[in-house]
Amino acid sequence: MGRSKMEMKLIEDTTNRQVTFSKFRAGLLKKDHEVSVLCDAEIGLIIFSSTGELFAYCTQPLSMEQIIERYQLAKGTQTPQQSDLQKMSEKQRRESHCSEPSLNHLNGSELNSLKIEDLEELEQQLECSINKVRARKEQLLKLQMDNLERNLEKMEAENNQLCHWIEGKQVSSRQQQVPIEANMLEEKQQQVLNQFPFIGEEQPISMLQLVSLPPSRPYLCQPMQSNLQEANTHHQ
Repeated sequence: MGRSKMEMKLIEDTTNRQVTFSKFRAGLLKKDHEVSVLCDAEIGLIIFSSTGELFAYCTQPLSMEQIIERYQLAKGTQTPQQSDLQKMSEKQRRESHCSEPSLNHLNGSELNSLKIEDLEELEQQLECSINKVRARKEQLLKLQMDNLERNLEKMEAENNQLCHWIEGKQVSSRQQQVPIEANMLEEKQQQVLNQFPFIGEEQPISMLQLVSLPPSRPYLCQPMQSNLQEANTHHQ
């Protein structure tokens, strides 16, 4: 049974319309690719679906913009935007061509064709440019010096604060060390008094109390160490 021919009219059913569009789109893109490869043809295809989706194909390695530009050149038509761009490009090309000799003169090349007056004018232009460059250079140097001075002042202030903080810590440490040393001295004095107990009299509490006692009250100290007692016995 042969395939029935499709009637050329809008498909009313939305689902069938979308399915038919997908089938024909795939076949059309395949045919375009085959023609471009087999026949070395440049093809540009743009498709918009009923829902606004864009599908495009162009022969590699060309882009769609290149194909459209070639089409417009072949038809002799250009968009206003392209016309403005072309005019701007031609203007820039003319300005570049006119300014090229001046740039060469400023670079010190192609000076043989210049007269004395032209050379003097060129010299003045160069001197003016040099003065501007030097002024800008001095301005930048001044800014750098100002920044260095501000940084130096900031570092000096931070250094002074650090010195004050260290001095405060040292004073606090010395104040905490004095009571410790006094306690250690008292402990040593007490150890000395404990080594030499006094006979017949009340034991002094500290060395200061021992020194402050009148000489009329003699204290006899009894050595605690064995070697001192033996030495005293032999002496007797």
